[in-house]
Amino acid sequence: MRGWKNIFHANGKQKKAGVAILISDKIDLKIKKITRDKEGHYIMIKGSIQEEDITIVNIYAPNIGAPQYIRQTLTDIKGEIDSNTIIVGDFNTPLTPMDRSSKQKINKETQVLNDTLDEMDLIDIFRTFHPNAEEYTFFSSAHGTFSRIDHILGHKSNLSKFKKIEIVSSIFSDHNTMRLDINYKKKNCKKHKHMEIKQHISK
Repeated sequence: MRGWKNIFHANGKQKKAGVAILISDKIDLKIKKITRDKEGHYIMIKGSIQEEDITIVNIYAPNIGAPQYIRQTLTDIKGEIDSNTIIVGDFNTPLTPMDRSSKQKINKETQVLNDTLDEMDLIDIFRTFHPNAEEYTFFSSAHGTFSRIDHILGHKSNLSKFKKIEIVSSIFSDHNTMRLDINYKKKNCKKHKHMEIKQHISK
């Protein structure tokens, strides 16, 4: 793919799940470690940009039991998650009532997931920046409702690095794209560079 030569992916044997992380040729990412889920539900890469460590995790949760799956996955990789971690993916789970056009309350399993995120100092970056926004990433034709089930999570201590986050319409998928801009300052350099992370679902 032009402009995106560095592609890391994990695929399940039955092709029921698959995730990928694409790194732009413009980003000087030095890879240190790659972890792939055998079932194709998540992939994690650890590396550095501008001499700063970064961990990127892409998770695709199954339709059934999604909150429990996300919580268990985060618990399993807890030792790899630090202040420089960005977690993206199709969680198949609205995290707040604002993430549903119906404003339906979240269930017990989602609340437990939110409690786990709090314990790990992880925040929903979009909702932090836009607490009252009624914007969504997915439309369910079966239920006639919109929801935001695609998320980008980051560490509370890195909030100042997050420059901008927005939802962008996509014509290639039934999910909209989420885009996050992150500032990176190279050591011994006054200029800032920024990295753009896009969460895109193709089905």
